[in-house]
Amino acid sequence: MGFTRFDRINEEIKKALSDVIRDMKDPRISPLTTVMRAEATNDLKQCKVWISVYDRNDEVRSETVAQLNRAEGFIAREMGRRIDLRHIPKFIFKLDDSIEYSVHISEILSGLDISRKESDPEDE
Repeated sequence: MGFTRFDRINEEIKKALSDVIRDMKDPRISPLTTVMRAEATNDLKQCKVWISVYDRNDEVRSETVAQLNRAEGFIAREMGRRIDLRHIPKFIFKLDDSIEYSVHISEILSGLDISRKESDPEDE
């Protein structure tokens, strides 16, 4: 099963958005911001973009996403310069917690492994 046209467009949008966000000079946007996924509608009117911000502070993460939503017009103009689409969609940025969740699960599993090694009667 190959990529459809919209899968290719979504991937191209994701790459270009990563470049635009990296080039932005706004100090309110965390430098550890990653575009995880972009999903444009079939008519290319809207595009939901899931952003991951690797920071333990919830305020920094929510402020980064809020600032990206405020800068949507600037981002759309830059995207129009970087990708060749007839219509540039309206971007809606959402916070993606998948990396934070996987780190949390990894910490839990690491803690279980340590407690198992301490109480393993076969090693004695």
